[in-house]
Amino acid sequence: MTVVDAPGLSYSSASGRWVLAVSVLGSGIAALDATVVNIALPAIGRDFGTGVAALQWVMNGYTLTLAAFLLIGGSLGDRFGRRKVYLIGTVWFALASAACGLAPGVVFLIITRVLQGVGAALLVPGSLAILEASFRPADRARAIGAWSGLGGIAIAAGPLVGGYLISAASWRWIFFINVPIAAIVIVLSARHVPESRSPDAGGRTDYLGAAAMVVFLSGITFAFIEAPALGWSSPVVVTMASLGVIGLAVFLAWERRTASPMLPLSVFTQRQFAAVNAVAFIVYAALIGATFLLPVMLQVVSGYSPPSRSPTRPASIATLPYPSSACTAASMRLH
Repeated sequence: MTVVDAPGLSYSSASGRWVLAVSVLGSGIAALDATVVNIALPAIGRDFGTGVAALQWVMNGYTLTLAAFLLIGGSLGDRFGRRKVYLIGTVWFALASAACGLAPGVVFLIITRVLQGVGAALLVPGSLAILEASFRPADRARAIGAWSGLGGIAIAAGPLVGGYLISAASWRWIFFINVPIAAIVIVLSARHVPESRSPDAGGRTDYLGAAAMVVFLSGITFAFIEAPALGWSSPVVVTMASLGVIGLAVFLAWERRTASPMLPLSVFTQRQFAAVNAVAFIVYAALIGATFLLPVMLQVVSGYSPPSRSPTRPASIATLPYPSSACTAASMRLH
């Protein structure tokens, strides 16, 4: 296995464009799945007869594990080989996507969405790290700019792709479509992407930090999703919220003392870095919230069909085959 010590690919070369294409395809399917599922939530709710709380977990199960394992995914790539971890993440993501499409019930779908997020956490940081390691310094900005722009197109295309697949076939195809794309990524990666590692990736992998982050995000997310139905005084909600706070405390304490932190806290002392991340948090919190609520409101409450070639609107919401409890919950949430 060849390890690239001095990146030398040119942006205008055929080999450079192959590497860029592989990186964009891999990260693109992960970004697409962050938005394409939102359009399918009402259809999933109808098929499984479930309500809004479970549908939130269908979406959040993916983004939660993606966020929780993103840093450690990048760390594993730096240590064991970026192409290797990227390929593992792609295979993992494809298998989890196929399992999502075959889900017999909402609980199984949530579990496979969680696993899908883990695969995405391995391939997303790897795609960017491959670009940085493979291209020569003068061409890195152009490659990363193209990667960012095309990734944004994948996010924006999610609702359109999801609406078309739901109208033409079934919501299950929003997951099945990932499998052939992942197969292309695997073949092209093996042929065109050079292997690379970080020379500074010594020490131990910060597994404890990753576990504490998972506990923090899982506990807090569970509390916010289930509190409207169970109440903030519910023992289950209080327990999960407490676990989330403990997980955050353990994460912060451990990252300060470990020799190889997953997230060096000193980076937040840089004012520009902290401000950019704070703004990004606010923007994406609003974006993710809107992309969940709008499809539910437009399809369940207002009665519009998913975006497709010929959108229609039923005469009445009563004609929609959607569970009345979920519809009522959606209306309460949205109004």
